[in-house]
Amino acid sequence: MATQASFGKGRPPSQRPSKVCAACGLPFTWRRKWARDWEQVRYCSERCRKQARRPA
Repeated sequence: MATQASFGKGRPPSQRPSKVCAACGLPFTWRRKWARDWEQVRYCSERCRKQARRPA
């Protein structure tokens, strides 16, 4: 059995960590694909990430 802390594994969605998207301001929760990079995740989607990089 792994001894490393897992953020979302085995937890219902309501108990998983969440953040606020830097582009749209909406909250989003931990996803398995972000497990290794959760500290660096800033955007809820590719769309928001691309929108934030584009000049206004």
